[in-house]
Amino acid sequence: MLQKRFTFNKKETCKPVCTKTYDTKKPEDKQKLDFLKKSMLLNYQHHWIVDNMPVTWCYDVEDGQRFCNPGFPIGCYITEDGRPKDACVINVRLTNDILIALLVKQLSFCVFSSHSYKHTHPDSPDCSGVPMDISNKANGEVKIAYTYSVSFQEEKNIRWASRWDYILESMPHTHIKWFSIMNSLVIVLFLSGMVAMIMLRTLHKDIARYNQMDSTEDAQEEFGWKLVHGDIFRPPRKGMLLSVFLGSGTQILIMTFVTLFFACLGFLSPANRGALMTCAVVLWVLLGTPAGYVAARFYKSFGGEKWKTNVLLTSFLCPGIVFADFFIMNLILWGEGSSAAIPFGTLVAILALWFCISVPLTFIGAYFGFKKNAIEHPVRTNQIPRQIPEQSFYTKPLPGIIMGGILPFGCIFIQLFFILNSIWSHQMYYMFGFLFLVFIILVITCSEATILLCYFHLCAEVRNIHQYSYLVLCISSPLLSVFCVLISKPF
Repeated sequence: MLQKRFTFNKKETCKPVCTKTYDTKKPEDKQKLDFLKKSMLLNYQHHWIVDNMPVTWCYDVEDGQRFCNPGFPIGCYITEDGRPKDACVINVRLTNDILIALLVKQLSFCVFSSHSYKHTHPDSPDCSGVPMDISNKANGEVKIAYTYSVSFQEEKNIRWASRWDYILESMPHTHIKWFSIMNSLVIVLFLSGMVAMIMLRTLHKDIARYNQMDSTEDAQEEFGWKLVHGDIFRPPRKGMLLSVFLGSGTQILIMTFVTLFFACLGFLSPANRGALMTCAVVLWVLLGTPAGYVAARFYKSFGGEKWKTNVLLTSFLCPGIVFADFFIMNLILWGEGSSAAIPFGTLVAILALWFCISVPLTFIGAYFGFKKNAIEHPVRTNQIPRQIPEQSFYTKPLPGIIMGGILPFGCIFIQLFFILNSIWSHQMYYMFGFLFLVFIILVITCSEATILLCYFHLCAEVRNIHQYSYLVLCISSPLLSVFCVLISKPF
């Protein structure tokens, strides 16, 4: 990695960095040159960090506004008939000279001005002449000289705390965030009305009456969920896995809530690089106790006796799957020589946090969970299970599960679009207040959708309510995965 040191308040002009030579007669050099041209065609960009801030490329846009984009393009593409594309409208051809303007008040921020020069003498560049271009039909030897210039400018009107403002204010489409919030609120209000109607008109008065019944003779004329009220809380199949997933889900839910809450307060701003992920990992490690407690309580209420297996699966199943996936992707990055790969020492530190802190805390939570009495159900469970009648297509579990996944997805997909757009285009996502509000709306939507669809499921006299209530929202994950793949186009 090439490193350059800047001397404070010392102006540099057209300083050479390196000269890259490509010989198109050599297959290896030709492949590298073709890769460079393809990167320019796809508008790939350089991303630098100076003083813990992204180096920005600012240019004027319509209506006299100024847009600042983190990073600057490798180059740009011009068609054979001379029509410029993408960055060529603003910049020209291959970017091989950079003017670094450091606006100083405690080193406030760094602004780029990119240029392109076809240096007559690459060994002694003078940063003048026509722009540097690379023809698609280039043959022989191609030399590219890279240079830089540095200037320091005192900026008295910018405070250290507000040095990010010029980047954040130029981010587009801020007003559309309110459309995302309104879309989510409409879904929540609709579901809230449906759940309130069901709870007030049917359930409240019936549960107390059915608890007083000594036989099923009084219920012969009833229908719907009232016929299966004695089978609702029968221990489910695969109760072990269900309790483990509930414990891990509780851990992730609390972690997400606390992380977003701290982000809203400004503790995890973009100025602190990596703070958001560090906070999430530390919270996940420290929240092993709620995971073990919830898994143990539910497993005990299901009548399970293999408490050791339950604790071990809670500690290792879900975290192990995530770590294995993360490790495989990191191996691929190592193999490609990417700078985004996590160092081996960091992986060892994560494993140490997992085994030395998270696992013991999970055992402690499970200990207290198993010491508690089993959860008491609001209705008695019949000794003989009722036979499930034949179901029509729309009363079967699968249509309800799909519908339950669509509702939360429709609640958050607009906000998710902005998050993914920030990731793919290397922009800054800073609206944690909007994100926290959408997260709260998502939790409410998931809860109400589960209540509503479980009620319709029970009205069809289907009693396996434990698995159904969990799977109702699981379909959201593949929907979000497909949405992420469809929106991940190159920028």
